[in-house]
Amino acid sequence: MVKKFAAERRSWIFLFLLLQLLILFVSFIDSAIPFLPMLYIVFLSSLIFIGFMVMRYHKETKFYKSLENWDESSGLTAITEAESPFERIVEETFALQFECYQRETTQRLVEVEQEKDELLSWIHEVKTPLTTMKLMIERLDDETLKGKLMYEWLRIHLLLDQQLHRKRIPFIQNDLYFEQAGLEPIINQEIRALQTWCMQKGIGFDVSLQVQEVLSDAKWLGFILRQLLTNAVKYSQSSDIHIETRLGEEQQTVLEIKDHGRGIDPKDLPRIFDKGFTSTTDHQDHAATGMGLYLAKKAADSLLIRIDVHSVLGEGTTFTLAFPKRNDILSIRGM
Repeated sequence: MVKKFAAERRSWIFLFLLLQLLILFVSFIDSAIPFLPMLYIVFLSSLIFIGFMVMRYHKETKFYKSLENWDESSGLTAITEAESPFERIVEETFALQFECYQRETTQRLVEVEQEKDELLSWIHEVKTPLTTMKLMIERLDDETLKGKLMYEWLRIHLLLDQQLHRKRIPFIQNDLYFEQAGLEPIINQEIRALQTWCMQKGIGFDVSLQVQEVLSDAKWLGFILRQLLTNAVKYSQSSDIHIETRLGEEQQTVLEIKDHGRGIDPKDLPRIFDKGFTSTTDHQDHAATGMGLYLAKKAADSLLIRIDVHSVLGEGTTFTLAFPKRNDILSIRGM
């Protein structure tokens, strides 16, 4: 701030220095004016000027320091009251801009909330004909046609479900309810939902649960498992997917989902949880949305679940969920 103040007042400083040099120059060339007394006067004037600048620095920079350190969350009350006319101009202009910004922000939030409610309402309305469509497909006698239609139905269902949770993610803290959730019913429910697809691809499941329960939100945990299982089934063919739980370090529950699919390229691993990222290995995969793992990671972070991934290209992928301990859960609102 000292450098900025000096730069702001440099014209005044140069003017003062120029006047002092002019006084010394005149006394030097005019023998009638004693040089040493004038030099003494210039010295005293410089001391007074320096003291004046120090005093003005503390007074004039107080307002601008508060602007420089201002945080919008603290509002306009955190800004030091303006004293000079120029400071008042800045303060009034700033207050008008901040008020305009707040109005626009409030309006955008209302519009986003309305859009979210409309989309959620639309998704719930679409689910009704989807359910009817599923019942109609199940009545078909042609097993081949039935399997193909059920696969396409499942794709639509999963995309709608993904979109629904995508809109709910920003407000997930308001929707959390932690309880002792049984892993077996949650896993079985997600496997049954993918049953038709798995039968088409010749995929089975090997489930071994050493730990039967975890302290978590059952609904959001089901969503996370749904994304990981869907991902495993999508990139596997004629192989088993292994699901197991165990106690890890410090008695922490660990759930592991291992497939023997195409695997993930090592250069893609750091980016698989990024929003919209699909793959560099098969970039023409138009069915991929790049949202499943991103949403799973966002939900897992809110549940304090750590997701790790290990993969070998061409051999398979292993996702590991490390659940928090009870003491960690107490820090989440809603417990």
